[in-house]
Amino acid sequence: MSVKQYYVQPGASFDLEHFDAEDKSLLKRGKEKAKAELESLRAKLEALQNVFYASGKHKLLIVLQAMDTAGKDSTIRMVFDGVNPQGVKVANFKAPTAEELAHDFLWRVHAKTPGNGEIVIFNRSHYEDVLITRVNGWIDSDTCEERYRAINAFEQLLADNGTTILKFYLHISKDEQKQRLIERQQDPTKQWKFNPADLKTRSQWDDYMHAYSQAIAATSTAHAPWYVVPANSKLQRNMIISTVICDTLQNLKLAYPKPLPGIAKIKVK
Repeated sequence: MSVKQYYVQPGASFDLEHFDAEDKSLLKRGKEKAKAELESLRAKLEALQNVFYASGKHKLLIVLQAMDTAGKDSTIRMVFDGVNPQGVKVANFKAPTAEELAHDFLWRVHAKTPGNGEIVIFNRSHYEDVLITRVNGWIDSDTCEERYRAINAFEQLLADNGTTILKFYLHISKDEQKQRLIERQQDPTKQWKFNPADLKTRSQWDDYMHAYSQAIAATSTAHAPWYVVPANSKLQRNMIISTVICDTLQNLKLAYPKPLPGIAKIKVK
């Protein structure tokens, strides 16, 4: 399965207007076949992550960014279902505390990056500091450009120290978001997720699309690429992300650690 069309080429012109959130091209053979393929990808990821964790040589950082209701939480649940929880962590960056605001904007992020053998998923990330801050006018364009440069340098530092970085923007349409917000509002099992503050963000939709387009264009690099994932279809979304992660882990040429010398001669009593 090729997912190259969702890769944001570093240095190329970029605008989210050119990406179709409704794209279901991976589902052309039918939903049942797609579901079977996703199950196969889950099993593959489980096996790869087991070797990844056991070898303890590599680090993987996965960044998930999206507008509200795009499915960051469900992506984590569905894509990583079955993996060894010891080797996977999720970090969620809320509004910064007073202590965090007293430092540079990346200070709180660095401590959450993966160690050897770990996969860390950022459910929202350091990119909030060039998105919500820019849309609401809390930083100006010059400060935003400085932060793009700081982010690129930070991610280069991580890559230079052995961290593989994958960044996914889950792209939903404004109409799809409306339907999902109404579902949250009406479904008793989802009402706890409904936050009236999300409606303010929704009213700033065009500004956010512009901010995301600029941020993705400025920070998609060879060592930390962005993928724009059509997310109106949850099945297609999960297939794309699973494929990218599996392909990336396979390219690391993982291997289990060598056994202890003479292990076959050791008697277990």
